[in-house]
Amino acid sequence: MTRSAAQGGSVHAARVFRVQRAFTELGGPAHGPGELAETTGLDDSTVHRILQSGVHDGTFVRESRGLYRLGSGAARLGLKALMHEPNAAVAHAALEELREETDGGLVFLFVLAPFGGARKQCLDMAVGDSDLTELGIGHRALLSISQSLRTGACGRAILAHLPEVIQDQVLAEPPPGEAGPGAYRDDGELRTSLQDIRQSGYAVESEEWARGWNGWAAPVSWDGLVMGSVLVLRPEGAGPRRPAACVQAVMGAAARFTQASDSGAWSSRVPAARGHL
Repeated sequence: MTRSAAQGGSVHAARVFRVQRAFTELGGPAHGPGELAETTGLDDSTVHRILQSGVHDGTFVRESRGLYRLGSGAARLGLKALMHEPNAAVAHAALEELREETDGGLVFLFVLAPFGGARKQCLDMAVGDSDLTELGIGHRALLSISQSLRTGACGRAILAHLPEVIQDQVLAEPPPGEAGPGAYRDDGELRTSLQDIRQSGYAVESEEWARGWNGWAAPVSWDGLVMGSVLVLRPEGAGPRRPAACVQAVMGAAARFTQASDSGAWSSRVPAARGHL
């Protein structure tokens, strides 16, 4: 292959990636060639050729009125990229250590869910002998609250770092009806909290999950992209002896998970939710 041919192929590949990335930057699921061209800085004909080529391999799907959306081919790439998690034993040991550092708090590791829209799922927890009934909410309500990205410090710690179009999607949904009295129900206040999280590096909650329970969470990144969070919950009347130390412990645990991902110390297998959530 000549150098000019190789350079031409590289340029074309870069343009394809720009079109794919445009779908993640634009709001809504489907877009036309003109809108994608404006976002990518490419001309309409180039974008149209890329879309038509991608339709054949499932990367894009053509809908009515000349609109396109990402297809199963793009989803397969995303799922393959997400099939990584910390070594189970090492991860659980880190959660147990955090539980000890926070005077026996309920400790959880959350990750973005691969299906079901913008949601999170509990990957592991360190809760001692607890069955979580002390939270005072049923299992169905607990599942609903634990999945929402707008409810709880753990969800907001992730949401604060997601693209704005995904934030808008999450904020368009009402908070779970079973959420605690402290859950953000005003979108303006919620957006302000997301800005505070980005500035401070952690999230604080007061009775968002359940009445009488407070918590702290910090985001966990993978290759520079926030993919999860670490959460500590404690009863309101039994807070940690040193709240500032609790915040530092949570941020330290999140940093260790992030460091493990950046160093490649992750197992390549499908994440399996463990525990009660």
